Order: sequence, then C-alpha cells, then structure tokens
Amino acid sequence: MEFHHIPVLLNECLEGLAIRPQGTYLDGTAGGAGHSSEIAKRLTTGRLIALDQDPDAVQTARQRLAGLPADVVQINFRYADTALQQLGVEGLDGVLLDLGVSSHQLDERSRGFSYQGSAPLDMRMSQSGPTAADLVNTASREEISRILKEYGEEPHAWQIAGKIEAARSEAPIETTEQLVQIVTSALPPAVRRKDKNPARRTFQALRIAVNGELDALSEGLEVLFEALRPGGRMCIITFHSLEDRLVKQRFRQWATACTCPPEFPVCVCGGKAKAKLITKKPLEASAQEQEQNRRARSAKLRVIEKL
Repeated sequence: MEFHHIPVLLNECLEGLAIRPQGTYLDGTAGGAGHSSEIAKRLTTGRLIALDQDPDAVQTARQRLAGLPADVVQINFRYADTALQQLGVEGLDGVLLDLGVSSHQLDERSRGFSYQGSAPLDMRMSQSGPTAADLVNTASREEISRILKEYGEEPHAWQIAGKIEAARSEAPIETTEQLVQIVTSALPPAVRRKDKNPARRTFQALRIAVNGELDALSEGLEVLFEALRPGGRMCIITFHSLEDRLVKQRFRQWATACTCPPEFPVCVCGGKAKAKLITKKPLEASAQEQEQNRRARSAKLRVIEKL
C-alpha cells in the first residue's frame, strides 16, 4: 500500500527551523517524508538525517528522498545519538518531531491502529516486540486500568479493564473489532450515544503503552537537545495533551534561568537558561488546513532555540 501522509503545519515548521542551506537537520519522525523532503530541498551543502522506527516509513522515505542530501536510518528517535555517531554527525542546526500515528499507519488496517473495521490487534510502530493483543490478554485489570486512565484519560477505565478481563477468560482478544465491542459494552448508554467513537481513548492509551511513546519522547527530547548546536532550533508537533504537556514543561525548564525554590528572596543558584522560547503559545493549523487535513485539527507546534 502507498505510504500516504500529509505533512501537518508544514510552512510553520519550515519557518520555525529557520533552515540554513549549509546546516545539518534531523527529522526524527520521517513518516512519508513530507516534512523531510521539504527540508532537504532547501539544503545545498547541508545534510538531513531522517529517522523512523517503522520499516514501511523507512522504505518510503528512502524512495522519496533519493537524489536529495539526506540519510535515512531505521531507529527510534530516542536513540538518535547512536544514529548520529554512526553517521559521523557532530551537531545539529535543527530538529523536527511530528509525534503520533501517521495517516498510513491508521489507514493500513492490518496494522491494528484504527478502531474502525476489523484487523489483528497489533499497534506496533516498529513492527517488532509485544503487540496490543499481548498486552490486553496478559496484563492485570489494575495495570490495564492504569494505562487507560494515565494514557487515555479514560474516565471508565476500571469498568473497561473489568470487561477485558472477563472477555479474555473465555477466549483471547485478537482483533480491533472485538476490543471495540468490549469497550462499548463497558460504557453507560448515555456515553455510547454521545461519543461517536467510544473506543478512541482506549486505543490511544494502548498505542502509547505498546510503543512506550511518552518514555521515548522524554528520553528523545534530552538526547536531541544535547545534539543541538547553539542557535539550533527544535520544533515539536504534538497531537494530544499528554505529549504537549511533556514538551511544554521541558521547554519551559530549558528556558528558565533560575532554579531556586520560589520562597528564596534572591537567586543563589546562578543558573543560566539553556534555551529561549520561540513560540510562547503553541501554533495551531489554520482553519483551511484543518478543513483539508483532519489530522491537523489537534496539532500543536512548539519551537525553542538553544542558547
């Protein structure tokens, strides 16, 4: 299947990165190479490093970046330092992360990310390691409930986890359709009527857990900020409040000089800010872009510059 992915907030990202033709840039989530190819086209003696953990994405990115000054590596961006070392790259002038699931991963039903239709319950971005089916069939009710509450902000987490536990005691839960039915059966009728996709939060939570997305983001931010040269920019697009909160807090931390407790009358830490915020508030897609690309509706872009 053709790897289809419309780059979200493309112009805002290109502007945010402030691309220099001779610079070295990293796209940590290459996907269908939408952002990557536009960055690479703006380079002359510069270089783009495009990373993705999904083998489908890597194959597509290699085809679409052929002939451009770009290297494509199959790896999760949390291990970007390993990839940079292997490529002999000493520092970066800009970093872009477009988090969440690509349109291709959602559209390719066999990948099990979508709560529409029936497919094997998989959800692995890297196509390796334990699947979502492994998780729902082996984790305790307490653990499943914690995942749904923490990563999906699901108010009915305990009831859903109970229904999952009851269902799997009769037969393993193997498909997305089975899971949707189980989740729906656990919700009060009023919620079912009101929410068009009652399984949405459960699917988000399981996907984040299966792929260790928040841990990868937390580690990746540190690794990539470390690799940035002074004056280098970092642009991050998030799609839900958990990711955005993490990015916002980390950016604020880097942009804050003093780390003394608030009750101290004067600063004694002598701290220096490591970065400055380019966007005080996150940038959002225009009404026109949201109309053309549904994925852009929940997208938020934050930009920081290393000092």
